[in-house]
Amino acid sequence: MSYNSPFTGNVVQPTDVSYRAITLSANTQLEWPINGNATDDYAARIMQVTASSAGLSLYMPPANQASVGQDALIRNVGATTFTVKDYEGTNTIISVAAGESKYIYITTNANEQGTWGIISFGTGTSSADAATLAGLGLVASGATLNQSHPTASLVAGYTFLTSDRAQTYIWDGGTNTATLPAASSLANNWFVLFKNNGSGTLTITPTGGQLIDGAASKAFQPGDSAFIICTGTAFITVGFGVSTEFEFSILTYPVTTGSYTLTATEAANTIHKYTGTLTGAVTVTYPPVVNLYVVSNQTVAGGNSLTVTTGIAGGATATIPAAGAATLICDGVNFLNANTAQVGATALSIVNGTAGSPAINFSAETNTGIYRPGAGRFGISVLGNLIAETTATGLSVTGTGVFSGGVQGGQF
Repeated sequence: MSYNSPFTGNVVQPTDVSYRAITLSANTQLEWPINGNATDDYAARIMQVTASSAGLSLYMPPANQASVGQDALIRNVGATTFTVKDYEGTNTIISVAAGESKYIYITTNANEQGTWGIISFGTGTSSADAATLAGLGLVASGATLNQSHPTASLVAGYTFLTSDRAQTYIWDGGTNTATLPAASSLANNWFVLFKNNGSGTLTITPTGGQLIDGAASKAFQPGDSAFIICTGTAFITVGFGVSTEFEFSILTYPVTTGSYTLTATEAANTIHKYTGTLTGAVTVTYPPVVNLYVVSNQTVAGGNSLTVTTGIAGGATATIPAAGAATLICDGVNFLNANTAQVGATALSIVNGTAGSPAINFSAETNTGIYRPGAGRFGISVLGNLIAETTATGLSVTGTGVFSGGVQGGQF
């Protein structure tokens, strides 16, 4: 059967009724509004339907009395779900829940039932759109969008991705590194949550010389955690915190001669022990950051010095004698003695020292000071030479003596 006009060749449409409100109190068979008949249960292009009870159906008119493409938008404005079926309720076309809108149209009209296409519209609440709109850091929960920070474990070196936005990463490995993408590729407001639950330091470094918290890298010790946020040009951390279980870590660093520079990861250790046989003076440059260090010189010095510095012009340095140790404060420029007074226990024990590296010496002249040459001996060294020592039996002086007040007592 054809529904083309013999005069124009165009498809003949039934008389178009644009809108109708329907209240379903029983299963209802619709008719096409042919010849302007609006007295029966006619189908309109837009129908707002209210079902008075559950389990009711709306039957569409015969598909073979209309052309393909004949359509209807059906909206459930009630509180009860109903179904839309083809002619005489043979097959279900669509179920329409409360608040939903469904668009149906005829795709084939070979018989009364026909075949119907379906498009689901928005529901009038956010429930259908929530799942579609939920992006990184969001999750659909019922009819609302909720914050989401899914967790993932890392055990190997990693490069963060744009798609890691709002992700929570937990480090479960040992000492390693991770890399942040270029800040310009992430833009302002990208962020990730990070927690070090591993056994070693994880150092996070931005790309291309960009900074994190004003530094070239950020070391996360075991127990450390923070939000890492991109500003569009750099990175900052918010809430950077250390585990309440305080931990000391040690760096053992071999040296021989010349200059050495510690990385941020190396300098992040609390205790620094230097080893090796020195063949010349050694200078170790630390990152210019505020920190507390315990530096132990366990080298075989051979009269050579070991000095630590921040490398900043004018900054104070510290020279640690062989077999000696120093507790130092770095204020970001200077190395300062952490102890200006002896408090607490009254006993103070120091290493024996040597003539070349006295146990107590001067930072400007480390081979001048006092030391213990042997059992029962107290020595004074000047420029690496023992010039005087005392024992239980008296005083021994190497070289001549000048006594401005004379010498009294005993025999000479």
